[in-house]
Amino acid sequence: MRTRRALLYVPGDDQRKIQKAASLGAGSPGIDCVCLDLEDGVAWQRKEAARRVIPEALSSLDFGVAEKLVRVNAATSGLQEEDLLAILPAHPQSIVIPKVESPENILKVSQAAAAAEARYAWPAGEIGIIAIIESARAVIDLAQIADADPRLQALALGAEDLADDLGAIRSREGWEVFYARSALVLHAAAYNLQAIDMVYVDLHDPAGLEKEADTAAQLGFSGKQVIHPDQVGPVQRAFTPGEDEITNARRIVQAFEENALAGRSVFTMDGKMVEIPMVQAARRLLARADEGKS
Repeated sequence: MRTRRALLYVPGDDQRKIQKAASLGAGSPGIDCVCLDLEDGVAWQRKEAARRVIPEALSSLDFGVAEKLVRVNAATSGLQEEDLLAILPAHPQSIVIPKVESPENILKVSQAAAAAEARYAWPAGEIGIIAIIESARAVIDLAQIADADPRLQALALGAEDLADDLGAIRSREGWEVFYARSALVLHAAAYNLQAIDMVYVDLHDPAGLEKEADTAAQLGFSGKQVIHPDQVGPVQRAFTPGEDEITNARRIVQAFEENALAGRSVFTMDGKMVEIPMVQAARRLLARADEGKS
């Protein structure tokens, strides 16, 4: 599964912004994901223009290491079928589905992706799906959604719409959506999916962004949605292990291997007891560090 530390949304009708985003993927270090948006980032009267711009961009621009995603409109919008017909022939690597509330919302997109793969002789199942959780109903039904389809690779949180659905007041601390954040991480882990955190909407508060991204990484999220190129660097750093963390993880793994040869699965290091779960966590951290370099 691809690394998705920062998932950048770009309005699908704005060719200049799409070109800039593509250059972020072609640069070094590259952004993980660029999502060309047909939903909230595009005004109603510009949807058709975006359906023309996005396929052209997918076909002609060099996105470098960045995964090429498209966010279609929600199933309830009446626009999704036309979105899929327009963008699937241009071969996006993944489809982002907003306002998912049931497995059927995912299955419909998966069927359209399968039809495109068959038509163009692409490998079956290669187009992934990311589902955005944005309502109370979706949070309650996370288990069914997470188990909907093999194409589903990640769950993402849409905190603004969720707060509106709850009748909650959005705050900088985010306690009104904290349960949903934790539930999303829990279900993503249970179904071997990535968990992608909510957008940080204040573009003039880099310290707040860094704090929220650090908290998300601590909670177990694998990445975060972003809405401006300036947010990419801080967010990708938050989900990339630091050198001290890497060094400590290597020490734990090495000490475990040495103790295992002596028949010990539990040992002490730096005055602290080390057990199998800590070793597994260290190995996961090292794997994430390697992914961040690729």
